[in-house]
Amino acid sequence: MGDVLLALSIPVLVFGGGIYAACDCWWRRRHPAPPSPYTHRAARLAEQDMLVLAADIVDDAYAALGPLYDAPATTPCPAGPPAGLNSRPSRPDASPDRAPSPPAAARRR
Repeated sequence: MGDVLLALSIPVLVFGGGIYAACDCWWRRRHPAPPSPYTHRAARLAEQDMLVLAADIVDDAYAALGPLYDAPATTPCPAGPPAGLNSRPSRPDASPDRAPSPPAAARRR
């Protein structure tokens, strides 16, 4: 008798699952879910809020640090720049114990 009940319980479970799915579908059609708070409009509003906050942060930082970046008023030097600032030290092409390296080979395509 136990095997017969086990064999008959399978169709009952499948039929019960089908009834549950049909009732759930009917219920969801009659009672739709409320709109999600994460809609496109909510995303745009959040983006605008972030942009306003970022602009405030940048404005505050510029107000605090702006004087550091302003160019100081300088007078041009009548004698020109000092001798050592614009000249580069000359280097020999090769060190005394090595020869210059050969040119690189041409690449083929």
